[in-house]
Amino acid sequence: MSGAQRNEMSLRTTQTPMIETGNPKSEDIKLTEEELDDQSPVEEVALTVATTDDPTLPVWTFRMWFLGLLSCVVLAFLNQFFSYRIEPLTISSVSAQIACLPLGQLMAATLPTRKWFQGTPFEFSLNRGPFNMKEHVLITIFANAGAGGAYAISIVTIVKAFYRRPLSFFASLAITVTTQMIGFGWAGLFRNVLVKPAHMWWPSNLVQVSLFRTLHETDYRPKRGLTRGQFFVIVLGCSFCWYVLPGYLFPMLSSLSWVCWAWPTTVQAHQLGSGLHGLGLGAIALDWSTIGSFLGSPLATPFFAIANIFAGFCVITYIITPICYYLDVYNAKTFPIFSSRLFDASGQLYDINRVISNKFSLDVEAYNNYSKLHISVFFVMTYGVGFAALTATISHVILFHGKDIWYQMRAALRLKQEDVHTRLMRAYPEVPGWWFHGLLLLFIILSIAACEVFNDQLQLPWWGVLFACALAIAFTLPIGVIAATTNQVPGLNIITEYLIGYAYPGRPVANVCFKTYGYISMTQAITFLSDFKLGHYMKIPPRSMFVVQVVGTMLAAFINLGTAWWLLTSVENICHPELLPVNSPWTCPGDRVFFDASVIWGLIGPQRQFGNLGLYDKVNWFFLFGALAPVPFWLASRRWPEKKWILYFNMPIFIAATGIMPPATPVNFTSWFVIGFIFNYYIFKYRKGWWQRYNYVMSAALDAGLAFMGVLLYFALQLQEKSINWWGVNLDNCPLATCPTAPGVVVDGCPTVT
Repeated sequence: MSGAQRNEMSLRTTQTPMIETGNPKSEDIKLTEEELDDQSPVEEVALTVATTDDPTLPVWTFRMWFLGLLSCVVLAFLNQFFSYRIEPLTISSVSAQIACLPLGQLMAATLPTRKWFQGTPFEFSLNRGPFNMKEHVLITIFANAGAGGAYAISIVTIVKAFYRRPLSFFASLAITVTTQMIGFGWAGLFRNVLVKPAHMWWPSNLVQVSLFRTLHETDYRPKRGLTRGQFFVIVLGCSFCWYVLPGYLFPMLSSLSWVCWAWPTTVQAHQLGSGLHGLGLGAIALDWSTIGSFLGSPLATPFFAIANIFAGFCVITYIITPICYYLDVYNAKTFPIFSSRLFDASGQLYDINRVISNKFSLDVEAYNNYSKLHISVFFVMTYGVGFAALTATISHVILFHGKDIWYQMRAALRLKQEDVHTRLMRAYPEVPGWWFHGLLLLFIILSIAACEVFNDQLQLPWWGVLFACALAIAFTLPIGVIAATTNQVPGLNIITEYLIGYAYPGRPVANVCFKTYGYISMTQAITFLSDFKLGHYMKIPPRSMFVVQVVGTMLAAFINLGTAWWLLTSVENICHPELLPVNSPWTCPGDRVFFDASVIWGLIGPQRQFGNLGLYDKVNWFFLFGALAPVPFWLASRRWPEKKWILYFNMPIFIAATGIMPPATPVNFTSWFVIGFIFNYYIFKYRKGWWQRYNYVMSAALDAGLAFMGVLLYFALQLQEKSINWWGVNLDNCPLATCPTAPGVVVDGCPTVT
C-alpha cells in the first residue's frame, strides 16, 4: 500500500473510530487519542479484530486434533466429490467452523479430565478445560486445508477422462503432494513482508474473525436489535431454506436472463442476454452459490476492488467483445460469442484425436492437413487480459508499493514498525526459518525425482521443475501484495502455459505439470500466508499454525486423490456429457476448461496459436499494454497527491477482471457487483454501525446455510435420482446463445443461417 493510501486509511480511522464494545450504542462511541494509537490503521480491521489476548489458553489439545483432522477429511472428500458436477458446489471451511463449535463444547462437557504423566514433559489429558477460541481457529485451519482442493487432480482427470491415457496412482500421488506442499517455502520467505505489516490486512480473513467473535464472545442485544449470534442463526436458517429453490425446485433462479425471454427466437438477443452462454446483459441470480462461487464473497471484498473488477468486466464484456464479434475479428461469427470449447475452421468442435500421435504428442503433419485450432472471441480476450494482467501486476506493485515494500522489509528485519497485533504476537516463539527452507528443499528434490521417475507419464523434465519454481518465487511478492490489500489473486496460469509451451512444445501433460508447479505453488503460498494472517489476528502460536497447515495439506492431498480416483474409475464416461445418461451431473466443467488449455498451450502450442504460425499473434501486444496501464494513474497520483480517489484505480484488478471467464460466466459478475455495492458501499458508508456488527457474520451465515442444504439435497434427493421436470429447471433458457451466426454453418440444435 502506498504512503498516500496509508495516510488516507489513518485519516479515515481518525474520523470514524468506532469499535465493538458490546454497548447497544457502540456506534456512537468515539475512541480517545490513546485508544486510536493502539488500533490498526486499517479501519475494517480496527472495527473487527480484538486487541486483547490470553496466552494461557491451551491450543494443543485432543479436541483440536480430533475435530481438525475430521473436518479436513470430510471437506476434502465432499469438495472433490462435488467438483465433477455440472454445478460444482464448494463447501467452505465456515461450515466446519460452525459444526465443530457444539461438538467441541460437547467433548469438553463429557470427556474425562484425568491427567496422565503429570509433572513430566509428556503430561496429557483428553479434556483440558472449556473449549476455547484458539482451538476453534486451528480446527478451522485444518478445514481450510480440506476445503481448498488440489489443483493437480485436474491433471489426473484430463489424462484419464479426456485423453484416456494411462497414469499410475503413484505418479498421480507424487504430482499431487509435491505441488501442494512446495508453496510453504515461498510463504516462509515472504511472511515478514506480507503478514506482519498492518497494511497487509487480507480482507477475507475478517469474515472468519467476525464469526469467531460472534460464536465465542459474550454479545449484548442492542435496543430493538439482535445479537450477532441471533442474527447469524436467522440468516443461516434463511439461506438453508432458500437454497432448496435454486438447488432443486427452481434452478432457473441461478441465472434469470430476461433478455432471452423478451426475444425468445432471436440469436443476437440470446448471445447478449444469456447469463451462462452469452454476455449476460441484464442477467441476475437469486442464488448465493452463483454470487460467490468464483469471485468469493462480495461482502468480504473492499468496494474499491469490487468497482475495479466490475468496470473491467463491463469494458471487456460489453464493449470490446461485441465490437470484435460483430466486426468478425478472427472469424468470430463462425463460433459462439462466449465459449471455452475448441473449434475447427468450419465452426465444428475440434477433433483432438485427429492430431495426437501414439507418443502422446502433436502429429504436425496431421494437424496441417486437418485445421488450425480456433477459439471464441471471448476466449481470445480472456487470454489477452491474462497477458496484460501479469505485466500490469508487476508494474503496479513497483510503482505504487515499491518504496513501501522496501521500507517494510527493512523494518521487519529491524523488528520495528509494529501494530498492536504484532506486539501481542511477540508472546509466542516464531517459526524457525529453517523449517520453511527445509520443506522447500525437500519438496523441490521430490518434485524433480517424481518427474524423472515418471517421465513417460508426466513428460516434464527436471529443468522444468526448477524453471517453474523460479517463476513462482518471482511473483509471490507482487501478487501477495495484491491479495493482501484487495482480496483478489491474479494467477500465473497463462504465463506458465505460455513459457513452457514455447520451451517444450507438443506435450500436453508436461505443460499442465509445469503450470501446476509454477502457478499453484505460488497460489498455495498465498493461501498459507493468508492463514498465517488469520492466526496473527486471532493470536495463535505460529508454530502451532505451521504444524496444522503442513499436516492438513498433506492429509487433504491424499483424500482429494483417493476421491478423484474412485470417481474416475467407477463412473462410466465421466466428463463426457454426450455419452452420459440424460441429466447426469458428472460433466466436469472446470476440468473441461483445464483440458482445453492443455490442448491450446501444450499439444498445439503457443507458436501455432499466438506465435508466427498462429492465428492470434497480435494478442501478444497485451503484454505491453498491461505494463504501461498503471503508469498514467501513478503519474496522476504524483501530480495531484491531494486527490485520493486516484489511488482507487487498480489496473491489475481492472484488467484481470475477466481472467476467470470461463468457467465463470457473466451472471456471476453482475450479481456479485449488485450485492457488493449494496453492502460494501451503501451500508458501509451510511449504516456503518450495522455493517460493523453484521456484515461479515452475514457472509459466513450465507455460506453455511448454502453448504448444509446443498449436501442435504444431494444425498436425500439427487443421489437417489429424484428429479422434477418443468420449465423452471432449465438453468438458462437461452438455447440460441451458443449457435454460430455465419451463413451455411450447421450446429446440432441450431437453426441454419442463410
